[in-house]
Amino acid sequence: MPHTEEQVEKPPRPDRPADPVAGLKGGRQGPIRRWAPFVLTGLAILVAYVVTSEPVDPIDEGGHYGFASILPALTTLILVFFTRDVVSSLFLGIVVAGFVVMNVNVIDQFLIPSIGSESFAVILLVYLWCLGGLIGIWTRTGGARYFAEWTGARIVRGPRSAKLFAWLMGVVFHQGGTISTVLAGTTVRPVTDEQRVAHEEVTYVVDSTASPIATVIPLNAWPLYVAGLIAGSTPLFATEQEAITFFFRSIPLNFYGIFAVVMTLLFSLELLPWEGRRMKKARVRARETGTLDRPGSDPLSADELTRLRIPTDYRTGLIDFLLPLGVLIGVALTGVVGPLVPALQAGDIELFLGGISVPFAEAFGLAVLAAMVLALIKGMALKEVVNGFVDGCKGVTIGAIILALAVTLGYVSQTLGTANFIVETTAEFVNPVILPALFMGICMAVAFSIGSSWGTYAVVFPLAMPLAYAINPDPFYVSLAFGAVLGGAVFGDQCSPISDTTILSSLACGCDVMEHVLTQLPLALAAAGAGATLATLLAAFAV
Repeated sequence: MPHTEEQVEKPPRPDRPADPVAGLKGGRQGPIRRWAPFVLTGLAILVAYVVTSEPVDPIDEGGHYGFASILPALTTLILVFFTRDVVSSLFLGIVVAGFVVMNVNVIDQFLIPSIGSESFAVILLVYLWCLGGLIGIWTRTGGARYFAEWTGARIVRGPRSAKLFAWLMGVVFHQGGTISTVLAGTTVRPVTDEQRVAHEEVTYVVDSTASPIATVIPLNAWPLYVAGLIAGSTPLFATEQEAITFFFRSIPLNFYGIFAVVMTLLFSLELLPWEGRRMKKARVRARETGTLDRPGSDPLSADELTRLRIPTDYRTGLIDFLLPLGVLIGVALTGVVGPLVPALQAGDIELFLGGISVPFAEAFGLAVLAAMVLALIKGMALKEVVNGFVDGCKGVTIGAIILALAVTLGYVSQTLGTANFIVETTAEFVNPVILPALFMGICMAVAFSIGSSWGTYAVVFPLAMPLAYAINPDPFYVSLAFGAVLGGAVFGDQCSPISDTTILSSLACGCDVMEHVLTQLPLALAAAGAGATLATLLAAFAV
């Protein structure tokens, strides 16, 4: 069946790399930088041989391998700082773990038990098949683009409403990360360009409503992923389902995520009293001259991210977007609405919070099924539907690889008693009042350096949660620490110039990457500072 291809961007210039992300994040390396990861890993293996002994006690009773317990996580942390490559750093950390337990067959020892588990199967189903597949089907039906254009025509009346429209699209496409930035950026840019909104402005709105909104409205794969990292690390979340429930209960304490979303809304409405010197200059330049990019900048553009492959005889409508999204939200909310009635009757908020059990896999699976059936009913060939689904899955493959390695590293930390060792050696020296803010600062630095919030979670969450619980087992205090890790990593990911979300939001909105980084950084730092301050004050109250 023939296709029509919609394009809202010019093709990339011949002198640009075919893959802008690879062009910015990679490149040839000198011999020292090329071999340094292997040298560092070799040193870690040597240290493992020297210091490793039998566990002090059984791991499930607080035992650990001594300093060797933190070697895999420490190796990964150093490598991601040095190489800025999450995939290889996670894998080499797992390799080091094999030498700690004296079993170099890490596939059998760690990878198969972790990624062969039921919990990871659910993560893979939701993230790779359902989420990726749904986005792929929308590239065939045009549902997401049609919804954005339909909404924009009814909302946008000028620059301010155009930015508000961009914010709303970020909220609607609340899956987080690269998916949100590509969907929101490519759909709103034609509207914001027409209204003289600077590319720096719209890119900030798109980027700041990608990962932050995904942690505030987590009807996506994020709770499942985090649950796989922290389940069993404290009695508060002994199982994956308890960890997912804890995620939802901790949303009000994810201060950076909330502040980032609210500040972006105020920025869109032009109600912020301060927006930074660079951002103000960009706004004035665009309104007065119509120049959407700073003179001398090098904005990104990619034809691949702005193309829809809709069959020529397919009539796109609002239902192509609203039906799958409605099924997703409706099914997910059944796990929230279910415990609401008995909680209201009993007048017990804890009964409501403790009863939340969101059926993520079912919600995403039914949403994809609804999108596929609707496309078939409207006349699309089965082969086109399946090809769209497969293309969407291909687009998130690298995310699935990172997921597998991150969950495996979390399993490694549990197997080696990493958290037990950290708690035993540091608990009595840590100031409980500043611990949540400290977690937030560490995650901000790590994620900014490696450009990945999920990679940061893989290293920090399995260590931070047991430490917070050991210092103060009060669920409120642990939620504070949880929210600090959640938000701090999102800040670093959002602001890092090597982050996929930073690069793709710039690419989708046609902005120079460093112009985007420098204009959004003051606003993001303000939200992070406010979040860290509030976390410290509440931690002092809890202690």
